[in-house]
Amino acid sequence: MILEKIRNFCIVAHIDHGKSTLADRILELTGTVAQRDIKEQTLDSNPLERERGITIKAKAVAMNYKGYRLNLIDTPGHVDFTYEVSRSLAACEGAVLLVDATQGVQAQTVANAMLAVEGGLTIVPALNKIDMQAAQVHETLLELENSLQIPADEVLQTSAKLGTGVAELLEAVIKRVPPPEGDPKAPLRALIFDSQYNDYRGVVVYVRIIDGRVKRGDRIRFLGNGTEHEVEYVGLFTPQMKEIDALGAGEVGYLTANIKSVRDVRVGDTVAPAGDVPVKAMPGYKEPLPVVFCGFYPTGETDYEELKKALERLSLNDSSFKWQPETSEALGFGFRCGFLGLLHMEIVQERLEREEGVELIQTAPNVTYEILARTHHGRHVLRIDNPAKLPDDNLIDEWREPMVRASIICPSDNIGGIMALCEGRRGRYEKTEYISKNRVILTYKLPFAEIVYDFYDKLKSITRGYGTLDYRFLGYEQAKLAHLRILVGGQEVDALSVIVHRDNADQKGRKILRALRKEIPRQMFEVALQAGIGGKIIAREDISALKKNVTAKCYGGDISRKRKLWEKQKEGKKRMKSIGRVEIPQEAFMAVLRAEEEAD
Repeated sequence: MILEKIRNFCIVAHIDHGKSTLADRILELTGTVAQRDIKEQTLDSNPLERERGITIKAKAVAMNYKGYRLNLIDTPGHVDFTYEVSRSLAACEGAVLLVDATQGVQAQTVANAMLAVEGGLTIVPALNKIDMQAAQVHETLLELENSLQIPADEVLQTSAKLGTGVAELLEAVIKRVPPPEGDPKAPLRALIFDSQYNDYRGVVVYVRIIDGRVKRGDRIRFLGNGTEHEVEYVGLFTPQMKEIDALGAGEVGYLTANIKSVRDVRVGDTVAPAGDVPVKAMPGYKEPLPVVFCGFYPTGETDYEELKKALERLSLNDSSFKWQPETSEALGFGFRCGFLGLLHMEIVQERLEREEGVELIQTAPNVTYEILARTHHGRHVLRIDNPAKLPDDNLIDEWREPMVRASIICPSDNIGGIMALCEGRRGRYEKTEYISKNRVILTYKLPFAEIVYDFYDKLKSITRGYGTLDYRFLGYEQAKLAHLRILVGGQEVDALSVIVHRDNADQKGRKILRALRKEIPRQMFEVALQAGIGGKIIAREDISALKKNVTAKCYGGDISRKRKLWEKQKEGKKRMKSIGRVEIPQEAFMAVLRAEEEAD
């Protein structure tokens, strides 16, 4: 295919603005998928994506239209999957920026538009859902002008549901998006923008060819790790995998080369010919860093080895979540897992339970902190993703917590409520920008730990569903933090310990203990629940013992007989307490999370 006839573009938008529905209409219009085979969200193949109505993984599809090859990449809209969007943008020259005419410009609209501009892409703006009664076309065009400086006359108007304006959108893509640059005669140079594991073919590598061409039987090498492989198949996504003879410069497709593990393929790496052919490596991507961590421990019928195999299989198709073995005194052998956000964590947990059939206990999630601690080798900065790994308090010289810059788009009526929410979460106000008469962008600097659990739910509640959030990680900042230890029956439960701000420590400790008291069943002996910092106990709750009436059969008679039975019972309970172990149910671990939400 000649370069002038190729257009590589992606669709970016806020969550639920109609990207996948627009992709359906484009597939239909170009005849790539027959009308009888079109189903809602054709490209969202994972059952979880279809169930939740969201895109989790970016999808590529090649289409032929009026003599042009259009390579479309459909991207996710949720903030947790921004890394998928940035990878897709690097494989394209243009981006269709889709905005819902009923909701206007949202936080991820701005964030994804900025990503596209930074990547040097041509933006084709489009309004979607213009057929709906609630559509506010004029207001949304004004918001696009104010927030992103996009002139109203450049914005196309579409209805992905009805197919209105989709043909005009494709014409605009052909006219406005430049063809790819590259040298078809130069040695092979290709960018790996994704990969997935296939049971029959091994690793399927998604590539964008920059220079040269690749065909079956070619010897290739990955510049990142220097490994060499022989290409078995090359092909296009239509959207099913379709084998072709060769992929040329400017094209997007896949190749397989009998690669057994996704870990051998680094996303962002450059594919070059085998041997010593000099090829300049592509700049690649920044490795996505996990920001939320929690423990997964086997329970029920599942054992440690089973859970390990399930995690290995799942990480073949999702290399962005990291895991490593860990041990907990309370829960035994398990794994510490790192995720890109809470939604990502939920998706992984649900996939493990559904696709792999494992039963697991998940500990309360936490973010990564940094501490300046004294060790045998002097003072060192340590990164802590598990509170149980913290050294003694007297060895810690400084605590640092992760900070984010949050952009909140909300109706101007809700500014007071949002500011109160942010300030209650230790946020620092930065600026307010009006994007229309009724809508504003509020920018705050916030500790990441304060927004990772229920901040988004609270935001939605205050704005009656009209508020949206986007955030960018800024780095670590010094803070007054403390390690809050939770003791059950005098024994510290490492899986329940959390890192909290010192000013809120006793309040948080009480909330957690009250929640645990509801969840832990009563025993035959009294159980003390305690929260402590260092050697000091700052909160306590008691679970009273189950009472058995041992004197029920004593009718009348001497009181000393009853006293003897009570003394005997007391001795038995003492002995039971000394050897008794309290079983902590899964609900108690999640109660640590819910405790904060209920109190707020």
